[in-house]
Amino acid sequence: MNRSSSEPTSPLQIPDYRRFWLARFASAVATTGMVVVLGYQLYDVARGQYGMSIGSAAFELGLLGLAQFLPLFLLTPVAGLVADRFDRRAVTGLALLNDTAVALTLAIATYLHLLSLPLLFALGALHGTSRVFIGPALASIAPNIVPAALMPRAVAINSMAWQIGGLGGPALAGVLFAVRADIPYWVSTALLLIAAISAFGIRKIPPPPGNRDRHPLRQILEGLAFVWNDRFLLGCVSLDLFAVLLGGATALLPVYARDILLWNGHPVGSYGLGLMRAMPGLGAAIVAYVLSHRPIQNEVGNKMLLAVAGFGAATIGFGLSRSLLFSLLMLALLGAADMVSVFIRNTLVQLHTPDAVRGRVSSISGLAISASNELGEMQSGVAAALLGATGAVVFGGIGAIIVTALWAVGFPELRRVRTFTTQYKD
Repeated sequence: MNRSSSEPTSPLQIPDYRRFWLARFASAVATTGMVVVLGYQLYDVARGQYGMSIGSAAFELGLLGLAQFLPLFLLTPVAGLVADRFDRRAVTGLALLNDTAVALTLAIATYLHLLSLPLLFALGALHGTSRVFIGPALASIAPNIVPAALMPRAVAINSMAWQIGGLGGPALAGVLFAVRADIPYWVSTALLLIAAISAFGIRKIPPPPGNRDRHPLRQILEGLAFVWNDRFLLGCVSLDLFAVLLGGATALLPVYARDILLWNGHPVGSYGLGLMRAMPGLGAAIVAYVLSHRPIQNEVGNKMLLAVAGFGAATIGFGLSRSLLFSLLMLALLGAADMVSVFIRNTLVQLHTPDAVRGRVSSISGLAISASNELGEMQSGVAAALLGATGAVVFGGIGAIIVTALWAVGFPELRRVRTFTTQYKD
């Protein structure tokens, strides 16, 4: 049957989706830039104000990752339940306003020279709290406003918003930080406010029928059971968790920028840090653009496994590099490989999850992503203190490749999935 001329042929033709995309994009630019500066300031404060060694200051970066992860670990079940019981765009908007307050506090504290390690850790934890509620609520909105036939393209365009933000946010923050340290936070404050207004502008999305009639604890357990009983989703979510947990090199980028990589005989500093943080986003954005026009359709499971292995190989290349240009290339390849994995996983989660449990399932998937990122930072900080920054990054990349091989054997469902419509359950 031919598609009616009145039906949209692209998600961007839908006004609510454009507001959704703007909220995602503006928050991505704001938060990725804010996190880059926060990490650099914490490392710099530890080294300068507290007189710590490189290893000890790198360990503090790991603790910052832990501080951001703990709220995610503790509140993820609650956040998923909130996304399924209340208006998802309102939950998103309120959480974005909370993150706006975090950015504003950092701007004021930086301007007044009031930074300290306890304050930076506390604000990092509050930022993690905002993210835990934004993630499942925002991710669950798209299937409510986009037809199912357009969801693969919507997932790719969603990823473009995040990845372009991940590209522009760190680069912009690095440049602005060099001009004056507080400016990146003022910009993040404005962008997060725009994101919140955009989220509130989406039409009201009532919670799925019946979700407020059952006991909250039972609903949380239902979400966990759904993922646990779905072998493919369990396999790909846990693969991402452990591979990125080991292979996360971004936590140590401040070490590379300040003490390892040189340009014309001088450390690359905040400019180099901004470029390095932007490169994974550049690689991912390019792949997301391609996927928005030509989504992956065949051999999705095997392609996801190869992408994760490629992520590990690029991590090793970055860890061994002493050339800024080669390091930037490896980071771009790392981001490109990760984008393939993210696209496949997110499309499957959105298409195969009933709306009644979508918030809870998205929160579990988000917890795995956040655990891999934040705990990966903790792992990288500890490994750097023991092995040095280079040893930690190379060790992590090798670990990611080993995990991929183990999951390919332990979860054969990953290799069997051919298309997004494959019935992969036993």
